[in-house]
Amino acid sequence: MEFGDFKRILIGEPFPTSHETHERLDKIRGLAVFASDPISSNAYATEAIMNVLIVLGSGALAMTIPLGLAVASLVLLVILSYIQTILHYPDGGGAYTVSKDNLGETPSLLAAAALLVDYVLTVSVSISAGVRAVTSAFPELTDYKIWIALLAILIITWINLRGVRESGTIFAVPTYAFVIGVLLTIIVGTVRYFGIFGAVPMAVTEELMVSTTSLTGFAYIWLLLRAFAGGCTALTGIEAISNGVKAFRYPEAKNAAKTMVAMGIIAMTLFIGITFLATHLTLIPHEAESILSQLTRRATGTGFLYYWVQVFTAGILFMAANTGYQDFPRLSYFLARDNFLPRWLKNRGDRLVFSAGIVTLALFASMLIIIFKADEISMLPLYALGVMLCFSLSQAGMFHLMGKIAHLKPGETLQTNVTEIHYEQGVKWKRIMNAFGALITFCVFLILLFTKFREGAWIVALLIPILVYTFYSIKKHYTNVSRKLSTRTMESAELTAVANIVIVPIADIHRGSLRAIQYAKRLSNDVRIVTIITDEESKAEFLKHWNRFSEVTRDTKLELVEYDYRDLLTPIVDYIKHVNELEFPDELITVVIPEFIPERLSSRLLHNQTASRLRSMLRSYKDIVIIEVPFQIDS
Repeated sequence: MEFGDFKRILIGEPFPTSHETHERLDKIRGLAVFASDPISSNAYATEAIMNVLIVLGSGALAMTIPLGLAVASLVLLVILSYIQTILHYPDGGGAYTVSKDNLGETPSLLAAAALLVDYVLTVSVSISAGVRAVTSAFPELTDYKIWIALLAILIITWINLRGVRESGTIFAVPTYAFVIGVLLTIIVGTVRYFGIFGAVPMAVTEELMVSTTSLTGFAYIWLLLRAFAGGCTALTGIEAISNGVKAFRYPEAKNAAKTMVAMGIIAMTLFIGITFLATHLTLIPHEAESILSQLTRRATGTGFLYYWVQVFTAGILFMAANTGYQDFPRLSYFLARDNFLPRWLKNRGDRLVFSAGIVTLALFASMLIIIFKADEISMLPLYALGVMLCFSLSQAGMFHLMGKIAHLKPGETLQTNVTEIHYEQGVKWKRIMNAFGALITFCVFLILLFTKFREGAWIVALLIPILVYTFYSIKKHYTNVSRKLSTRTMESAELTAVANIVIVPIADIHRGSLRAIQYAKRLSNDVRIVTIITDEESKAEFLKHWNRFSEVTRDTKLELVEYDYRDLLTPIVDYIKHVNELEFPDELITVVIPEFIPERLSSRLLHNQTASRLRSMLRSYKDIVIIEVPFQIDS
């Protein structure tokens, strides 16, 4: 079976480019594809707050509610800002596009670097959290959590390579099943906690007010800030919809904005509900069982609904990785389009998805999972740092854009580098909201940076500027290539001369080499056949075959290069280099390389790949044209 046949079975038949509009998402699928990350963060955001507060003793867990409400308020602020971004930048690109249009190149690259890092972490953390949900229900699988995580990445990568709409259909099931399950758990838990309708009250853990530490003053505030920073993981993935506006059906911007509103309502309802019940039931976070698992078991027992929530918690945490799979390739496309990433990242695959970006993301996320042993808690200090930086830059950019709009009169329009803006009402209040949002999210970024620095945030703080430097290096390379290839100031005298000589390196006379000689004679009257002679016996054998096919070899020049070592490619390269640099300097010469190609891949592995190695060695030399003449070997 050829690779192409295997690819068709695995990925499916290719879609025509004209089919792109049919692959776009409606709001139902769009919510499942782009909002699974912020919705799924409810499985661990509350617990991230409690894991810090427990240092002060279980009595300090009462602070989870005010901290949770602060996080929810921040989520609301960011969502309102991104709705503006979607409506003003309907072509997508999110924080990168907004920053580039309003703040300049370097801020836009900072936002892009932060987001790329965050998307890789989204996949790694979501998959690892999904594995934890599985091992919470089935502890016997704990020893295999890395393998389960890698298998999950493989499956999600495969689903995404099959196309956007198909992945949206598949991911809709666990997303909505999780929402229904957790919402029912919250309703049942609330009814039982307040004893509504005569419900049997739930058992409340006896509150242990004894503090394990006597922290006061600055140290106490520091811990509260760390807890708040942990809860900010609930904000991850909010920007996803703004990056992928073009994935929605027409009207793209309106559908994306409505999906953003629905995402905010669902995510915050679940977050506040879980936080309220976990606090009032005085649940204690511990490694063996997640807070959501404890809450569900306490509210509903260990019956059907408990396993429903656990199964679909694992499902949506796995599927939450899809937010990264949707936005990492799209953001990579925007960067590649602007020459800040390799251009092959902007190419679409057979199923109209950015296949190279999807595979690249899968490789980086797999590396993180192996390094951190599929432990999402150890990766959380790295998480949310980048997204807070991009939130701050995005809202600062919107603040600048609203300043431009404020100067417009009714009916006036202004074309920016990226979008067209119109006069609109309420700009003053929108600008105030963006300024406040930029300030708050930047403060949160600093809190995350300082509180999580020693736990691993330094890695992200170091990686972001390194990525920005890489972006500029790639752009410099493409600029240099463009300058070298430019014909704007070129004169005909600058064209490289083409030498009328063809060199054919061969090891023996056979069907493949004779075919290459025939082809070479069509290109030039000066054809040189080069072969390496290691002893007199091999020389006599070669000349015997050479003379037998004199009709084919007539009018060619045979170059017998005697060599006393085993490396046969070095003297061939030296001969070609001599002709190129001494006989025909600053002229193009042609090298015709015969190569026989077995039909089966397994058979190709039995050969020493001499032709491939020779091509690789010659590519580093100037003014050499390499032509391959294949000879197919049937099975």
